[in-house]
Amino acid sequence: MRYTSKMSLFGLPLLHIATGPSEHAKSPRSIAKGWIAIGDIAFGIVLSLGGVAIGGIAIGGAAFGAASVAGLAVGVYAFGGGAIGVYALGGAAIAWHAALGGFALAHGYAQGGEAIAQHANDFIAHGYFENSPMFATAMRLAEHSRWLLVLAAIPIIQNMIGRKS
Repeated sequence: MRYTSKMSLFGLPLLHIATGPSEHAKSPRSIAKGWIAIGDIAFGIVLSLGGVAIGGIAIGGAAFGAASVAGLAVGVYAFGGGAIGVYALGGAAIAWHAALGGFALAHGYAQGGEAIAQHANDFIAHGYFENSPMFATAMRLAEHSRWLLVLAAIPIIQNMIGRKS
């Protein structure tokens, strides 16, 4: 699937969608580049969604951005199975300031099954995570993350409909 919006800003389309095999290259993956990019590999200034997503807000299998949500998330705010950032929440969370997860490693605050930090699994760390708007919001999202699977089903259904045509 290919779509590029007619509107652009500083030479980049506002929206670029590129999925499936590349038309011009021999690569089985397409690259989307724009302010909002959706693709197998997505480079989005504001938002990127893809198998590999790089941009401001990056969501994908592997995501690199200011705010990242992914299986492997790297960013200032990282949320995922493996999360690396200044603030990280995940199965394995590694952060400079605060980490929350099954394995949590941070300089400042860490809470989890195995926590390593200046304040790890203590009263101060508990208070930090309880009063942090970012971690409180992330925990609410994590509690209801099963509903995000509905969003993941949309491209699969679109692909199945497209193959029948």
